Amino acid sequence: MAHDPTDAGVLLVDRADDGVATVTLNRPAQLNALTTELRAAVVEAFRALGADDAVGAVVLTGAGRAFCAGVDLKELGGETRPPGGRPATIEAPPDLDMVGAIRACPAPVIAGVNGVAITGGFELALACDFIIAAATARFADTHARVGILPTWGLTQRLPRLIGINRAKEMSLTGDFLDAERAERWGLVNRVVEPGELLDTCRHLGAEIAASDARAVGALKRIYDDGADGTFADGLALAAAASREHMRSVKPSEIAARRKAVQARGRTQAGPA
Repeated sequence: MAHDPTDAGVLLVDRADDGVATVTLNRPAQLNALTTELRAAVVEAFRALGADDAVGAVVLTGAGRAFCAGVDLKELGGETRPPGGRPATIEAPPDLDMVGAIRACPAPVIAGVNGVAITGGFELALACDFIIAAATARFADTHARVGILPTWGLTQRLPRLIGINRAKEMSLTGDFLDAERAERWGLVNRVVEPGELLDTCRHLGAEIAASDARAVGALKRIYDDGADGTFADGLALAAAASREHMRSVKPSEIAARRKAVQARGRTQAGPA
């Protein structure tokens, strides 16, 4: 498989020829803590990937033994300064709004959580369309321990995944949730061995990229927008989106894809 890796220092972007891009937070010695520089690089990368029609899915992961330890508290506490002397902040102006850039990306984003995902790093994982965790992954919301509040959507997304009582337990205690319990609670889709994580994520990404890009993008919008409203709102949204989408679909396209779907089904189902 041919790859086109781009080294941006604190962020690595790898575009593969199967339509899957891999974005790697690259501050392993600092557990991929989010500096202003890294946050800006994430936003720029996802905007570029979202504008690239050749990208059908994105995997977001971390270098080394952590996914992301959250906002760089040394920078936030004034011990270090961002490049150019820009004040550090947990606020998310447009050029630092990682969650907004990930959510706006038309290609689905898979979080490959290889280690700890803490506070802002936890929010980053929650912004993705779904999470695959290594057995070594651990999740924690330590905002209250630090004395700050979540500002990137955790308080709304987390209870929708695991229930409000469990979400409160995580946020109010700051305790870690291991990968096995995270799977039982519905936070992650599956848990795999560390050495299998990226291959699993990339395989899922390739499966997504092999589907019709317009349908995938529309489904992602329907799920996300529907989750922001009531059940009735979601049903109405889904119906309207389906009507609009089908006006642009040609019968010949459906016929061609039907054959591919049937062939794939026979392969996966195995002998009767």
